[in-house]
Amino acid sequence: MAKAIIPSTAAGTSKKKGPKEFSGRQKAAIFLVTIGSEISAEIFKFLREDEIETLTFEIARLETIDAEQKDAILQEFQELMMANQFISTGGIDYARELLEKSLGSQKAIDIINRLTSSLQVRPFDFIRRTDPAHLLNFIQQEHPQTIALILAYLEPNKASFILQNMQQEVQSDVARRIATMDRTSPEVLREVERVLEKKLSSLSSEDYTAAGGVESIVEILNLVDRASEKQIIEALEDEDPELAEEIKKRMFVFEDIVMLDDKAIQKVMREVDSQELAKALKSVDSEVQDKIFKNMSKRAASMLKEDMEYMGPVRLKDVEEAQQKIVSIIRHLEDTGEIVVARAGEDELVV
Repeated sequence: MAKAIIPSTAAGTSKKKGPKEFSGRQKAAIFLVTIGSEISAEIFKFLREDEIETLTFEIARLETIDAEQKDAILQEFQELMMANQFISTGGIDYARELLEKSLGSQKAIDIINRLTSSLQVRPFDFIRRTDPAHLLNFIQQEHPQTIALILAYLEPNKASFILQNMQQEVQSDVARRIATMDRTSPEVLREVERVLEKKLSSLSSEDYTAAGGVESIVEILNLVDRASEKQIIEALEDEDPELAEEIKKRMFVFEDIVMLDDKAIQKVMREVDSQELAKALKSVDSEVQDKIFKNMSKRAASMLKEDMEYMGPVRLKDVEEAQQKIVSIIRHLEDTGEIVVARAGEDELVV
């Protein structure tokens, strides 16, 4: 970009803004402009409307920024993301230790202070580096609601290990409690933390903390073995059919079709209406489309591409409905044993 236009001082010299002189919104705007419109558009998908409006306004107000200013803001962003990742992995002390080794003590302290002043550390931070097998023994005698609360705050891979190794009669109860969990008061969080770890200092905020929900249990169930998943879903179908159906819908999304082998995809294609498939492929990336085209005859693939081209604009709702129909077919074929959907942590199938 061209060099920033900086007003002259009274003495006739110019003074360029350093990163600390930009507001957080301005830095975010500069960052988005620097990484380009394509990636910025993807980021916008995860923001609220008011956040998009605020950033758009800041971008429109930006003066030109020179390369040195851009580099400083990108460097700051990288350091903050690195610190945030360390905190998520092992907590505040772990993050500070790693940052000190790479950036020096004072820089590490500055970054940690800036992060913790705007971000609240998640509850149960002290158990994140605990071996899940040890943690399983530690919590399995707790009340299912307590277990659900703890698993909702754990990384999905640890939570899935604990869930699949619990007694079967407890698994579905815990899964249901995670899925229906919404917000937990800070008093309850503090009490559970106190009981589990006396030496833990309270990390919860005075605001209610959101955790759990359907997305949380879906992420966990996607990592447990197929036998545990099947048992939990079947139990939930008896206890709460609507919740079980909502969970099943989200467990395998349309884009996951790339995980199927060619034989499985060909079997799925035989069950799918061509018009529904054309709609379903409208909003997916080239990897998914190529996977489908590869498993069709040249003539069928050509006809499908023509259908997609001549179909014109399609409402997102219609695309999602078509994708969900195909996902339902995949789930049915898996349940009947006609195809196999690969899952994390499962051994390869030997026949």
